[in-house]
Amino acid sequence: MRKYLLLTVLLSSAFPIFVSAQVNIGIGPRFGYGGYSSRIIRQPYPQRRQKKLSLPKFDPVIHFSLGYGYPNLDGNQLAGFYNYYKGPIMQTGPITGAIDYQYSQNASIGVMVTHGQVNTSYYDYNNPSGPPVMNGSLDNWSVLLNMMNYMPTNGKVVPYFRTAVGINIWNQNYTDGTGNKLGLMSEPNQFAYQVGLGANIKLSKNTGLFMEAGYGKYILHGGLSFKL
Repeated sequence: MRKYLLLTVLLSSAFPIFVSAQVNIGIGPRFGYGGYSSRIIRQPYPQRRQKKLSLPKFDPVIHFSLGYGYPNLDGNQLAGFYNYYKGPIMQTGPITGAIDYQYSQNASIGVMVTHGQVNTSYYDYNNPSGPPVMNGSLDNWSVLLNMMNYMPTNGKVVPYFRTAVGINIWNQNYTDGTGNKLGLMSEPNQFAYQVGLGANIKLSKNTGLFMEAGYGKYILHGGLSFKL
């Protein structure tokens, strides 16, 4: 009898603990299939509005430039004569003038005109220390289609690239030692061109100073530019 009574007391004491454990398991977080699990909820990042780059409105403008250069090809067009050699070549110009229509921030198109002169004396190979046997000169005008590409900057210096093609107009004059004019010579090259890289330095709103190096009608060139 005591044995059954002791067993009943033990079962009665264990029942509340078991019930309590079942309740705790039922309402607490569970892991695994069908249970609750911890997870990180990521908040969406706010969308960044992309700002469009707004360039200032460009108004077309006309440029006029006037400069002076040092030629590097006109001297090659002087005639050569058998048994005579050329002395030092004297060069004047070219003086250059250009008018360009800048239709965008980066480019313009226009016309460039150059004028220059080269002359030399010819000496006899057999008498190099004697007086010149003859004299020759070339007076040149050229008209070229002028194309400019600018590299805009925020500063006062604007680099640019120049390309120009056109025609040469020559006036030849060759005389002997007594001043008599020699006969007609073959026409020098009529194709004119120029490529150059330079920079325009802004002196004021409408005035600039430009410097350029290139190949063609001149190798060095500089002058003033104006906005009309």
